[in-house]
Amino acid sequence: MKLSELWLREWVNPNLTREQLCEKLTMVGLEVDELAPVAERFTGVVIAEVLSVEKHPEADKLHICQVNTGGPEPLLIVCGAANVKAGMKVPAALEGAVLANNFKITRSKIRGIVSNGMLCSARELGLAEQSDGLLPLSKDAPVGKDFWEYLGLTDFVIDVAVTPNRGDCLSVMGMAKEVSALTEAPLHIPTIAQTKPVIKDTLPVTIQSPSDCPRYIGRVIRQVKADAETPVWMQERLRRSGQRCISPVVDVMNYVMLELGQPMHAFDYSKISDSIVIRKAKSKEKIALLDGQTIELDPETLIIADKNTPLAIAGVMGGLDSAVTLLTQDIFLESAFFAPVSVARAGRRYILNSESSYRFERGIDPTIQVLAIERATELLLEIVGGQPGPIIEVSSVEHLPKPVVITLCKEKITRILGMDIPEDKTTVILQRLGFECEKIATGWKVTVPLRRSDVTLDVDLIEEIIRVYGYDHIPTHHSFSTMQLHPRHENTLPLSLIRRTLCDLGFNEAITYSFVDKKIQTLLNPKMPAKELVNPITADMSVMRTNLWPGLINTYLYNQNRQQPRSRLFEIGLRFVHQKNELQQQKVISGLLSGSAMPEQWGVPTRQVDFFDAKGDLQQLFKLTRAADNFVFKLAAHPALHPGQTAEIYRSDKLVGIIGAIHPQVAQELDIDGKVFVFELLLEPLELANVPRAAEISKFPEIRRDIAILVDQTVPAQLVQDTIRGVASGLLKEVSIFDMYQGKGIAPDRKSIALALTLQHPTRTLVDEEVTELMERVIVTLKERFAAELRG
Repeated sequence: MKLSELWLREWVNPNLTREQLCEKLTMVGLEVDELAPVAERFTGVVIAEVLSVEKHPEADKLHICQVNTGGPEPLLIVCGAANVKAGMKVPAALEGAVLANNFKITRSKIRGIVSNGMLCSARELGLAEQSDGLLPLSKDAPVGKDFWEYLGLTDFVIDVAVTPNRGDCLSVMGMAKEVSALTEAPLHIPTIAQTKPVIKDTLPVTIQSPSDCPRYIGRVIRQVKADAETPVWMQERLRRSGQRCISPVVDVMNYVMLELGQPMHAFDYSKISDSIVIRKAKSKEKIALLDGQTIELDPETLIIADKNTPLAIAGVMGGLDSAVTLLTQDIFLESAFFAPVSVARAGRRYILNSESSYRFERGIDPTIQVLAIERATELLLEIVGGQPGPIIEVSSVEHLPKPVVITLCKEKITRILGMDIPEDKTTVILQRLGFECEKIATGWKVTVPLRRSDVTLDVDLIEEIIRVYGYDHIPTHHSFSTMQLHPRHENTLPLSLIRRTLCDLGFNEAITYSFVDKKIQTLLNPKMPAKELVNPITADMSVMRTNLWPGLINTYLYNQNRQQPRSRLFEIGLRFVHQKNELQQQKVISGLLSGSAMPEQWGVPTRQVDFFDAKGDLQQLFKLTRAADNFVFKLAAHPALHPGQTAEIYRSDKLVGIIGAIHPQVAQELDIDGKVFVFELLLEPLELANVPRAAEISKFPEIRRDIAILVDQTVPAQLVQDTIRGVASGLLKEVSIFDMYQGKGIAPDRKSIALALTLQHPTRTLVDEEVTELMERVIVTLKERFAAELRG
């Protein structure tokens, strides 16, 4: 927030230099990003009155002006501004003046006429980037006075980075209250008088959604002069606060927002049909906004409407059709309290940002709406005139925020801060911050002012106390900690080993956000609804992830767009899924493979990764558990994965994960170039390992027997291996597949599997007869179970 130092010091003027004030604010959590002068230094510019204007005889666009600059005689100045006229007061740079960018003013002859200076625009004085003509001053501006002093250009802009929880500091009044509490300087709140109604005109106001808008204040003002000039002093305060001037009515709305922290809006009264209704939008209702875009509203959006059409998105932006223009004669003022969640949702939904929504989202004081409309009325009557009507107020007391009462224990202050703060000092600090304190036996009963919606717990109060008391008063202690060595169970696989193994396999670890784009998440896991965030950081981080694939795929796409086609990524993190009617956090490990199976080299032909590369990498992980045989891959289907290249992963009949190739249609939607394989596993089953057991190594020779069988294509090879292990478990050391064949010589619905069985007895040498008998039992079992045939 940009803040004029002089404006702030009108409200509170501590005995501190501007540098000390900035340091004070920074030390209490309101970090000052910049302290800058409001204008580049210029000299020799005074307030002048234009006495007469004549056309230049040699140039149609130039004027010869007689100007009173406070000297003994009027000066003749040639001026090219279109808005110059007799009687107006403007800044004039006299001979010898030095303007911004070291531009020096000299007496010069312009088309044959000697000009003794220059009448100035705001741009020429460095007060605006663009200007349409001379800078007009008020009629009571003193002729001959130094313009630098008149406009208070000795001022500085304090740019404060207000944290999201301190919405109460987004105004001059809020910042003044904070400075007063920090420095004990007296607070001078200007008196805002109640305006007596001149007319009886009102508008019926109905609130249909009181939880989103518990208070709405309005007022009709007729016969305003909307084409009047905004006073220079107000233009300057707006400029120094980072606001551009638009028109006097809009400028007053912005001024009150900056001064008191209450966003306001003005409607053209003639464009309102019969009444004001605060309601949720109807399906497919549309509104043309002030920024020029037309949007279709959804039924969850809170709007301000009349009898027929939407007029504004509540708390975010007004509509173009009801906007105040230079031809407006009657206006309707709005000063309301909108629930932060409602405004934040609309802002994120339509990607709209405004100064109003910025404040409403962070929470405004729900008690200042009447004060703000009185202040706006006072300024409008002074600038554009008009006839004010009575205040219109509609409130729902039950939906308005209630004061929070907190019990604060003295013992807890000491325990958390590690120091004692005198009780009387604590009471004074809380009172200076605007909290009502009642002393009780154990400490205080504190009532939090409604403007401080960020204070809800006793620890929040303790933070407030130490902020004001001073962090530098906290004593320094040497830290002391009792170290304890916690044993790790032998059946627990350390996460570091899982990470290191994947890195050894060529993977890189990624860390991505838990918040992801709803569209991408729905595409990758359509059967699992994602939890939507009430106040997302950005529109493409609006839901909580139900798997880790969105983050990995975005990382892959980022690399793909930078000519890095080979990707091996993994991430360990939380996914958020609905189970048993509640949102659960599950720790998982997820991975992605794409591109060539190995880095490009001369010794191995280039080959793209396939399903079995991803499966093989997982099997390396499973070996870490010393229970690799417990993990089984079963053919499965998933909406985001390719049919026939997808498998579910089970450990002892419990589903623990899934692996597969991204579906071509999904890949097209995501602009994925090439095949991408992904997997995801619950981390807990992977971390559970068998305890290593010592066994004597047999010194007797191994015997190998190979068989080739024909089975149906649908029979998984792993199931064949598991069957063999069950039959030959006593003597079988290992069974491996060394060949798979489909094609010429084999029926289309069959496949050939060639297996090697390694047999060994722990205490003696095997003889041919028992090996032959074992192999016959294996073959018979395979024939009975799978209709297998021995291949010759």
